[in-house]
Amino acid sequence: MNDPSRSRSLFLRVFVSSWLHLILLLAAPRVALACPVCFGQNDSPLAAAMNLGIVFMLVIVVGVLAAFASFFIYLMRRARMAARQSESTAQC
Repeated sequence: MNDPSRSRSLFLRVFVSSWLHLILLLAAPRVALACPVCFGQNDSPLAAAMNLGIVFMLVIVVGVLAAFASFFIYLMRRARMAARQSESTAQC
């Protein structure tokens, strides 16, 4: 069931792929690995886009949290309304 040649082939592929990725990573120029902010260009378009991306992600997180909180407020109001209705029908 466990074929040794197949597992050896898989190991060889993973090993070669790992080394290839490592060589490509080390061969990349250092300028490509850093953003302009790291080099002191705070007013570059890339820095502005990064800041807008951060603001966008924060807006998404706040929106999801607000929707979650409003759903629980809705559930509390419905439970209160159902409790009032059950009290009024119990008194009759």
